[in-house]
Formats: sequence, structure tokens, C-alpha cells
Amino acid sequence: MGKERGAAKMDKSSYADAFKQSLSDLKTEGRYRVFADIQRTCGGFPNATWRCQGVERPIVVWCSNDYLGMGQHPVVLDEMHKAIDAAGAGSGGTRNISGTTHFHVDLEIELADWHGKESALVFGSGYIANEATLSVMGRTLAGAIYFSDALNHASMIEGIRRSGAERRIFRHNDVDHLRQLLSEAPADAPKIIAFESVYSMDGDFAPIHAICDLADEFGALTYLDEVHAVGMYGDTGAGVAERDGAAHRIDILQGTLAKAVGVLGGYIAADSSIIDAVRSYASGFIFTTSMAPTLAAGACASVRHLKRHPQIRSQHQERAARLKALLAQAGLPVSHNESHIVPVHVGDPVLCKAITDRLLEVHGIYVQPINYPTVPRGTERLRLTPSPLHNDEMIDYLVSAMTETWRHLGARKVA
Repeated sequence: MGKERGAAKMDKSSYADAFKQSLSDLKTEGRYRVFADIQRTCGGFPNATWRCQGVERPIVVWCSNDYLGMGQHPVVLDEMHKAIDAAGAGSGGTRNISGTTHFHVDLEIELADWHGKESALVFGSGYIANEATLSVMGRTLAGAIYFSDALNHASMIEGIRRSGAERRIFRHNDVDHLRQLLSEAPADAPKIIAFESVYSMDGDFAPIHAICDLADEFGALTYLDEVHAVGMYGDTGAGVAERDGAAHRIDILQGTLAKAVGVLGGYIAADSSIIDAVRSYASGFIFTTSMAPTLAAGACASVRHLKRHPQIRSQHQERAARLKALLAQAGLPVSHNESHIVPVHVGDPVLCKAITDRLLEVHGIYVQPINYPTVPRGTERLRLTPSPLHNDEMIDYLVSAMTETWRHLGARKVA
């Protein structure tokens, strides 16, 4: 039976109260996010301007995913200017209707070549690339089972969920647990192992060859998210799979154009049949306006540059190693890994926010706190991302400022 007629209707003010309460809960937990008003300085990365209460202050950015500064590289900007002069601002529609341009075609050819695959497909973001592709794969392969690393990106988790396929979670980078789960699954069931190459919160690498060995043994497809690795590793910058000589063993590779490439968008690279199926069935691709031609042109120019200039990757690794060493010498709780990610453990959301506020307000250093749900509760941290353009003076000042901030706030250093 439905509600009786004449019952009191919902008071609209209660809707607003519910939203206000949810925000209050976030603030109480120390997880409420405040966006700083930042304007990057073109040609001056990592320098920027912070606007606060009508005052402008110079700052140095230490948390950008534009890992190599390619978002302001002259080669990229030049091609973007040419593209907007040639084709205008927008793409004109979805790829299926009116939004495929020669800039998109060129970019997909370049990406397929980068990863040694037959084809590539560009999306509006890396999130959409993961969600759309994984959802289509699970629906296309009847009875498919996903085997997903416990620390996979939220976009991968959402894509697997939307596929409707069965999913089994293996402990992070634990190939023994993955083997156990694979062996327990029906031998004739389609299997997809989904994992990342670099896990961006801890900076650790996946054992790609070991996972591919299991995929061969159990007849599984491999789906590798390389968003924090493309541009950064390998002889041509194609990622950790290229660095490790494993690219040919990966069935579907997913990457981003918004981090080391420095622009915007996401993509997958794989055999042409897989690419065509995703292109034809993925609602996240079919019903989304394509990226602007100027973005496609900039991304293509960036990829071409990164292929030919490996020195930018070696410079980047040197900067990250130097920062980690100096933080450790200062007794600050930096986590050790072999990647470009520099996590500094705090362990409390309120303290994490207080640290980043002081670094910005007192020292002109911009770094955002990383809290739940991005990381588990109790593992809150700073995530520093040095680039080849952070010089020695910037690094030394950062370490000095962090040391002062830890002392001022009574934060725990390394025991």
C-alpha cells in the first residue's frame, strides 16, 4: 500500500539540512576539502600565484601531477595555438556524430605506436577510459571474472562494478593470493586481471612479469593502468611495462594525457578488435563530447617530444631521489620507494590539513593533504611530486620549511 493521501509533504528545508549535516561531518573528521585559488605561471613552472582574500602571493607548487612540466612546454603550447587557429575551440560533438577530427586520428595513431599496439582510443579523461572499458569487457565476455588488485583506482573499481561481472580482490601486489584466486575459479570462465603499474599513494611498482605469468598459465587477459607511469618510464616513456620489457604481454593498456603528458584526456591501447568493441559499446565514449582539437594536438606533440627525449626522465628521477634523501636526513617520515612519488606520512587528517595550511600560509609552499577516501584512515599523508624543474634551492627550502612546520605543530618525526 502507498502512502495515505493527505500526508504531510516533505519540508524542503530538510533537504538542505541533510547536506549541511553531511558537510559538518566532513569538517569534524578533518576531511573537508578547501580548494586554493592557484594560477600557474606559464613558462615558470613550478612557480604559481595564490590568491587569498584579495591578496596575491607567489608560491611553489609541490603536488602537481604535471610531473614533467609538459603542460607549459613550448612544443606543446605551439601546437595547441596552431590547432585552435586552424579548427577553433570545440570538437563539435561526440565522436559518433560530428566530433572526430584529424587531430584525434593523429593522436590515436601516435598512442598505438607508443605502446606497440594495433589501435588506441581516446576518452575525455582517464577515469572515463577505465570505467567505460572495464564495463564493456565484463559485459562482452559472458561469465567473466575480474581479478582486481586491492589498491586499484576508483575508476577501475567502478568500471568492474558496472560490468556486472563477478569480481575477486587480491591483496595488493600479492601474486600468491592472485594465484590462489585464479586456481579457485572455473577453468573455462573468461578471466581479466586488472592492476596498475605504479600505485600513486605509496609509489610502489606492480610485479608485471609475475602477473603476466599467471595470466598465461590460467588463460586470463591483462588490463594495466599506467596513468602514473606513461611519459615517466621506459626508453620512449611508454611506461613501466616498456621499462620492464613486458609491454607485449599486456592485452589492454590504459593511460592518461593529463599527468606526465601535461594536457587532458585518457586512452586505451590494445588489439584492434578490443578497441573497436569498446568504441562501439561503451556509453561513456558514445555519449560524451570528444576532447577539443587543441587538446588532442597538444597531447600528440607532448607524446612525440617525450618519445625522443629520455633525458627528461632521468632528470626527474634524480630530483625525486635527492628530495627523498634530504627528507630522510632531516628525520621527516618519508616513505621509501623506487618511483617518482614522495609520500610523507602524517597519520591524522586534522594534523595533515594543519601542516599543509602552514606550509602555504607561512612558507609559500603548495601541497594538498591526502586524506580518506583517497587513502585509508590512519594513513593520511603529504604526496610530494618533484619535477625536473624543481631546482636545488627549491628542494632545500621545502625540506627546511617542512622541518620548521613539523616542529611548530609538534608532528611526529621518524623514531
